[in-house]
Amino acid sequence: MSDVPQQPSKQGIAYLVGAGPGDAGLLTLRGRDLLARADVVIYDYLCNPDHLDHVRPEAEIIYAGKSGGNHTLTQDQINALIVEKVRAGGTVVRLKGGDPFVFGRGGEEAQELVAAGLAFEVVPGITSAIAAPAYAGIPITHRDFASGFTVLTGHEDPTKENSAIDWEALARFKGTKVVLMGVERLRAVSGALLAHGADPATPAALVRWGTWGKQETLAATLGTLADEAEARGFKAPAVTVIGGVVSLRGELNWFETRPLFGQRIVVTRTRAQAGVLSSRLRELGADILEIPTIRIEPVPVSDGAWDDFSGRFDWLLLTSPNAADFFFDRFLERHGDIRALGPVKIAVVGPGTAARVRARALGIARQPQVFTSEALAAAFAEEEVRGKRFAFPHGDLAGEGLPETLRALGGVVTEWILYRTVPETEDRRGTRRRFEEEGASWITFASSSAAENWHRLGLAHPPGLRIASMGPVTSATLRKLGYEVAVEAAESTISGLIEALLKSGKTAEKESIQ
Repeated sequence: MSDVPQQPSKQGIAYLVGAGPGDAGLLTLRGRDLLARADVVIYDYLCNPDHLDHVRPEAEIIYAGKSGGNHTLTQDQINALIVEKVRAGGTVVRLKGGDPFVFGRGGEEAQELVAAGLAFEVVPGITSAIAAPAYAGIPITHRDFASGFTVLTGHEDPTKENSAIDWEALARFKGTKVVLMGVERLRAVSGALLAHGADPATPAALVRWGTWGKQETLAATLGTLADEAEARGFKAPAVTVIGGVVSLRGELNWFETRPLFGQRIVVTRTRAQAGVLSSRLRELGADILEIPTIRIEPVPVSDGAWDDFSGRFDWLLLTSPNAADFFFDRFLERHGDIRALGPVKIAVVGPGTAARVRARALGIARQPQVFTSEALAAAFAEEEVRGKRFAFPHGDLAGEGLPETLRALGGVVTEWILYRTVPETEDRRGTRRRFEEEGASWITFASSSAAENWHRLGLAHPPGLRIASMGPVTSATLRKLGYEVAVEAAESTISGLIEALLKSGKTAEKESIQ
């Protein structure tokens, strides 16, 4: 047997990827695509965990966060880890908050890779130096206030001898000054600028968790900012902005005025379904925690189940978007042509399911005003049912009310279970831990199964947490489990749930004013 070490089967490479400042939508397309290809992802404290949704389930995910003096791994250990994973032949994404080369120590990591003779690529990201002020309504340049800006690290102690920063030149600089990672030394930084002649009346601001739904901004002056930050207990991570442009915040504050800003909302839908609700809530300013309690798994159906579908059924019943997707996907796998459905009429429950049907260029013959299976059953007159044949593909948790009602009226109902709902056991993004540590304003439930599986998780509800339900069936389940429902959607849709949250927020605002 040869003693020659085995070489990796492929050439490894490291991608130093800037994750941006926090808003999940600010990740570059290149960064997203590389995450989807990665064998290993090594990510930082300030990276939005939502980015991990782009990572393949079989990929290795390693947290290497550093917060203040609390280091999961030292920088030397991170460097060695990257080299090790690339040397083993892996495609490694080193995901770094902001931009890798803007005080992100990406240059040091790249040097380690060069020294090891390994391939790498740098993918720039949006730095918090420009993004955090922008989300606080502060443009870092403006023709009336600043024709340039400078970015400096707050980690260096201004009182040390032989400082790398020319504080005298910086104090004279008329443009905008942005300090990253400087909350702990805010008094020393502002003191150094003042000591070298900076005007204490210069507008200044701190932006904490910039671009996130939990963003917080403190506006003051250079002379008062440190005192006000201490009085409020303002903590890292935050960006300091100094200059006349800060005075524009009152006019340009676009992000923090959104109707759900400052509210953290937990979304419990499956990972595949959470996207629409989460994105719409984010657009309204909410800070979103996705904690799926269930996932959908396909159930095998015999190959011949739908061979003679055309002419065999009068009606196709679809009571959920999942049922529609699973049915049409499997049907097309078998037949390859949607016209093989034949002249069957389609009945649906709810606009979400209707949208899935229309996306296949199919028409809808029956949809009740109330979006429940019971309402769909009631929408059929007895003479329409007697002797008719109904195809009813559904999930394992579908109720018996619809098929039983149709059979009682003389209909023939053929059922198939296409998928099953199982508890979600993974928490790759650590959102359950964040919920228990940081709490939330709202938690949303779109189904009884989500509520039941949430209850099984046994997570402690923080004080002030309110529950929003998508409809009466889900509300009844929640109350049976012992939960108080604060708001219920008037219409059992995502839009209805969002409208209920917005209405509740307006009511609370009115009461606080009174």
